[in-house]
Amino acid sequence: MRVRRIAARMLVLLLFVASFCAGRAENSGKGAASAAAQPPPSQVATAPVVLQGKTLFQVPGVLSFSATTRAEAIAKRITSVYQDVNAAHAKITVSDAERTSDVAAGDLVLLSVTEQDAELAGKSRHDLAEAYARTISVSLEQLRKAYSVKTLTLGGIYALLATILLIVIFRAIGFLFGKLFSQMEIWRGTRIPSLRIQKFELLPAERIADFAIGLAKLIRLALVLVVLYFYISLVLGFFPWTRGYGQVLISYVVAPLKGLGQTIVAYLPDMFSIAVIVLVAVYFIKFTRIIFQEIGKGSIAFSGFHPEWAEPTYKIARFLILAVTGVAVFPYLPGAKSPAFQGISIFLGLLLSLGSTSAVANIVAGVILTYMRAFKLGDRVQIADTVGDVVEVSLLVTRVRTIKNVEVTIANSMVLSSHIINFSGSVQEEGLVLHTTVTIGYDAPWRQIHELLIAAAEATENILKTPAPFVLQTALDDFYVHYQTNAFTDQPARMAKTYSDLHQNIQDKFNEAGVEIMSPHFSTLRDGNPIAIPEQYLPKGYKAPTFRVGMENKRGDRE
Repeated sequence: MRVRRIAARMLVLLLFVASFCAGRAENSGKGAASAAAQPPPSQVATAPVVLQGKTLFQVPGVLSFSATTRAEAIAKRITSVYQDVNAAHAKITVSDAERTSDVAAGDLVLLSVTEQDAELAGKSRHDLAEAYARTISVSLEQLRKAYSVKTLTLGGIYALLATILLIVIFRAIGFLFGKLFSQMEIWRGTRIPSLRIQKFELLPAERIADFAIGLAKLIRLALVLVVLYFYISLVLGFFPWTRGYGQVLISYVVAPLKGLGQTIVAYLPDMFSIAVIVLVAVYFIKFTRIIFQEIGKGSIAFSGFHPEWAEPTYKIARFLILAVTGVAVFPYLPGAKSPAFQGISIFLGLLLSLGSTSAVANIVAGVILTYMRAFKLGDRVQIADTVGDVVEVSLLVTRVRTIKNVEVTIANSMVLSSHIINFSGSVQEEGLVLHTTVTIGYDAPWRQIHELLIAAAEATENILKTPAPFVLQTALDDFYVHYQTNAFTDQPARMAKTYSDLHQNIQDKFNEAGVEIMSPHFSTLRDGNPIAIPEQYLPKGYKAPTFRVGMENKRGDRE
């Protein structure tokens, strides 16, 4: 049921992504078509007509006058109308001539609208002149109100109220932060603990308390400066003479925030695309994990795919999914198309590729070893000259703990290039064969030797009764025979202890039977030395044989 739910969610997500991408492609096509249909932007230079810090409209250059010169002349004439008491209440009118439409205040022509102006604005000459006239009239009326006694009085009152509010805010900030500092001093050493990593004290409580108090003071200073900044901007805006400066101060804050907001809004479609891609990847990883978990349990079986491959295969699949997700998300990241970002990416990729040659070789070897099934965790193995139990297998290294409890770390590339003996591999079938060799002289009957060796093996702990131990005669030398004892065990991890017990039992059995375990190079020429058997196994009254020399005469008689 869980697999079905995740599969259904993935299907819905994929359908949603497909429709979203199709919609974006359609919108992009429409946008490109409309952009192609629009005429290219005009290359005519314009300049703003500014009155008391406020931009009224833009004008291009005309004849020998540049756009800037023309705009300054128009602004100067409009200012003169405002400053002239006689013309202060003059009506702004529009009169059409043969080639221009003149905007005038009484008898003073403020500006002449040409056909070039109208063509640039996309309006008729008369309509453009009327628009300019309305703008100028409204601006002059606003200036008159701004400099009136009533407006100036209200500005003073507002400035006084703002000052009172500033004092109240400063007192509130001082009161609140004073309480905070007092509480932090009380918490010093009690509520504020030291920063520890297990038993290591990274930062003591005193340092953390000092840092917190310093940070609070910095925040208090920042709040005071921000409040003071907005207070100055606000008060400057109450009076017409300083309103422009106030607007400039406000713009220093508003412009970056506005740009940041526009950037965030413009990035929302890409952010949504990233969220959808990541969501699909997360659910696909969950679905893949469930599938491989069931394969590992044996609930799902594929021919030739062993259950122990499920976990490493899932890790490889997860890595590939994350890699594809990273490639898909990369174009949507902020600044991904900038040359600096691309240069850093290339540099890091080159650095990684040149500096990780051995690491990549070990990772590839680790993957190959996984699917070779050469060994698994807990197996008793021999890798080159190292014998021990496998305690960890990762993509980079394999760790083996020897019988002396020494942990040996071997790079996977070395493991792959070395011969591997897995003593635990045959235990699942018949068991591991332990073998040892003894050399016995020809004077001992071989059948008796076989019986003694088999009895010693059967008396050894961890040796299986079935299959039964057996003996092989591996060589016939000049003075002795090589007898090899072979016995089965299902405890390869206790192989050293089993060998030791087997050797002890062989000695006991041979001593009990009175058979020497030695190579009898000199047994026919004993010089009075006792037999090489422990004293408790010798017969009563045993005496070491003496060295004798016999002589014969010419007739063949012994003397």
